[in-house]
Amino acid sequence: MKIDRVETLQVQWSPSDTPAMRSAFVRIHTDDGLVGLGEASPMQGGRASLAMIEHDIAPSLLGADPLDHAVLQDRLVHRLVKLGPEGALAGALAAIDIALWDLKGKLLGQPIYKLLGGAWRTSLPFYASIGRNSVGQRTVDEVCRAVEERMRDNPAAIKIRFDNDRTRPDQDISGDIEKARAVRRLVGEGFPLAFDANNGLSFGGAIRVGRALEELGYWWFEEPLQHYHPRELGALAQRLDITVSAGEQSYTTSAILELIQSGVRMVQPDIIKMGGITGLLRCAALCNAHGVELVPHQTQPTVGHLANLHVCASQLHATKPCELDDPSARRHTIFINAPKPIAGVFHLPTAPGLGIEINETALEKLRVR
Repeated sequence: MKIDRVETLQVQWSPSDTPAMRSAFVRIHTDDGLVGLGEASPMQGGRASLAMIEHDIAPSLLGADPLDHAVLQDRLVHRLVKLGPEGALAGALAAIDIALWDLKGKLLGQPIYKLLGGAWRTSLPFYASIGRNSVGQRTVDEVCRAVEERMRDNPAAIKIRFDNDRTRPDQDISGDIEKARAVRRLVGEGFPLAFDANNGLSFGGAIRVGRALEELGYWWFEEPLQHYHPRELGALAQRLDITVSAGEQSYTTSAILELIQSGVRMVQPDIIKMGGITGLLRCAALCNAHGVELVPHQTQPTVGHLANLHVCASQLHATKPCELDDPSARRHTIFINAPKPIAGVFHLPTAPGLGIEINETALEKLRVR
């Protein structure tokens, strides 16, 4: 079996969507008719990653054995390193890697989690990740209404995200804390909550917010500082009792290691940003070696989500639920069997590979040429 063709797919889910709201997929075709499906990081619609795949990566893959996925990834990282390993290149290679794992599962007739050594659990709870809670986006009452809406899906936890302007740290600390308090009152004392500052605070501002979150019993405090200050993130983690997490903006295992060595004890890399399944497995080994929690970030509800579920299911010490951003079926349109939670959990598919298939007719209607 050899790689015969690499196909890039950009999908616009609605005519009103801006180019930045599109999703980026890749399909790898083999000479014996199998097709593997992967997903790239959707930043700015994934255009940069898809261009790299089409012009720089695909020609190097033709004729290769898809079972050599780790060798192919490392070879491409070193060959294309001057494109920048932290960013669009990593997203492109993640899409390729996921597609190659999907191919491996289909060739061997097994779901990916079986190829990873089996699943500790085949039913995985999720936490509802709720964005757009910053000043000017939602009032306190509107934040609470958004949380009430998502609670209907029976999540195991709730994360509220604050998408503040990263060039203006500490923009509305008192308002953010007020919203955190309102959500705690709404869900009750024992319900697990998390707070994502999305790199929007200074060190002092993060101390202030972190202390408030400790009093409110929040589980973790995500990305309080700019991602390019790992030492400060580590110092903050050592100052606060609440777990400080980071890693969504980290694209390599060396970047994750720098966070761990700085003192961060919960890391959140994203499978479609840092090397796909192979990259996340390497990160899991790194976390296990240092006694650090691995709680992957993942906001894409179909291919990336399923790839993440397969890896998370294979991990022994999975301490937190998996992330689910948008529960609507908007981005399910092109798939025959998109993953959906049942009674608050996702059940791993038993079909070979990822366990998801594309509806070709629907794809043709939404595909961007």
